[in-house]
Amino acid sequence: MGELSRTKSVLLIVALVVMWGISWPIYKIALNDTPPILFAGLRTLIGGILLGLVRLPKYREIRWKETWHIYLIAAFFNAIVFYGLQTVGLRYLPEGLFTVVVYLQPVLIGLLTWLWLGERLSVLKLVGLLLGFVGVGVISVSSISGHVSPIGIILAIATAVGWAIGTIYVKKIGNRVDALWLVAFQCGIGGLVMTAVGSGFEHWSSIVWNAPYLCGLIYGAVFGIPISWVVFFTLVRSGDASKVASFTFLVPLIAIFLGTLFLHEPFTVYLLIGLVLIVVSIYLVNRTPRTRG
Repeated sequence: MGELSRTKSVLLIVALVVMWGISWPIYKIALNDTPPILFAGLRTLIGGILLGLVRLPKYREIRWKETWHIYLIAAFFNAIVFYGLQTVGLRYLPEGLFTVVVYLQPVLIGLLTWLWLGERLSVLKLVGLLLGFVGVGVISVSSISGHVSPIGIILAIATAVGWAIGTIYVKKIGNRVDALWLVAFQCGIGGLVMTAVGSGFEHWSSIVWNAPYLCGLIYGAVFGIPISWVVFFTLVRSGDASKVASFTFLVPLIAIFLGTLFLHEPFTVYLLIGLVLIVVSIYLVNRTPRTRG
């Protein structure tokens, strides 16, 4: 993967998958004690501020006049859309199910790299894309009987679309901005907007400052957001965006396992079939045909 050695890439991918896999049940538990938008805003804002303080000695690399629009676009898709919608959506769906739908993102990456970056869309990739949407459809079938919120499914799909667009955008702008400042500003700006919106529509008095909430806030502000985004962008900018994204299909597997184990969430036949289809679709989208030597 570009400038990264294979060993370093594998270690970064493992770290990323673990950090994101653990974050979903942690956030789900914390949401019992806080309004969703305020929670998304605070953990994102704090994460951006902390990373900015760490990066402060390199303040000249911000180049605000030249790059402010990049920070704003990244903040909209990778913070406001991604974290805002996912946090609200977790109120409507079990975290395992929500995670599965959100991690349709690698499939969307395959489509967007073809449309936006001009990467070749093979028959296998096309079949994979169709299987991915079928998988989401199978998962959504249970909403007809009222077991799953249609609003939650819509929010999960919107989260995946926003994240995919944000990822491709970061890949496209490449080295025009400093990676750490990009994460700091996208989190800081996005967190500030979400905190302001939450303050207008939610109540600070509804936050219960107990251990589960503080654990969710601290984990998100340190590992779940700034550190994981730095790792993700490092991988994306050093390699093929769709291939890097394909490894994240392991995240919903971890999230589902933890949700079933600790949150007693149901593991239905629809969820199993949908999950299998999505995983197969991601494999097909990112499969590299072997060349005959």
